[in-house]
Amino acid sequence: MLAERQIFFKQKAKSTNIYTYMKYILGKKIGMTTLYDKLQGALNVTLIECPENTVSVVRTQEKNGYDAVQLELAKTKNVTHRKEFRLEEAATVTVGDKLTIESFQLGDEVQISGITKGKGFQGVVKRHGFKGSPATHGHKHDHRAPGSIGAQQPQHVIKGKRMAGRMGGKRSTTKGIKVVYIDSEKNIMGVLGAVPGVVGRIVEVRG
Repeated sequence: MLAERQIFFKQKAKSTNIYTYMKYILGKKIGMTTLYDKLQGALNVTLIECPENTVSVVRTQEKNGYDAVQLELAKTKNVTHRKEFRLEEAATVTVGDKLTIESFQLGDEVQISGITKGKGFQGVVKRHGFKGSPATHGHKHDHRAPGSIGAQQPQHVIKGKRMAGRMGGKRSTTKGIKVVYIDSEKNIMGVLGAVPGVVGRIVEVRG
């Protein structure tokens, strides 16, 4: 089922720190399932529904200073999600064109970006993986306390100190994910492993 590994080179734009890509599409995360392969056995796969994306804006080097394409996808009946993708060369599509998952193939390595699950306000044990205090020897109510957060000098909390706070709900990118399943009729793509976000959230697929 798995095709030969194909590598698509990603190059940096000359005057920016933004990577450019050859393949791109917006999709909606469906969830995870298990597929079985004769060679590798059970594969944990995330399914992404990628309906037709509409090209809403085309940016050119002459007019905007860089080449890019903006895609839009209906998230709900009244909400439309738009995202811009930088291009290595001038766009070959025009406003109103439709993009599908047919540009992706089995074995492609892609990177997927999305908003992670929001976990609310969490302590240092869950948020940063602190070990916590011993269970005995005088520790009664501080098993998950952060401990000391400062020092005698300087007399303030240093910026960047790992402390309790809001966890999740931030943009995250998972790289090097392999495409192992494509259903062109149902517009569903299966990638190996987990991707950021909750079920139903829009994700960006780049190859």
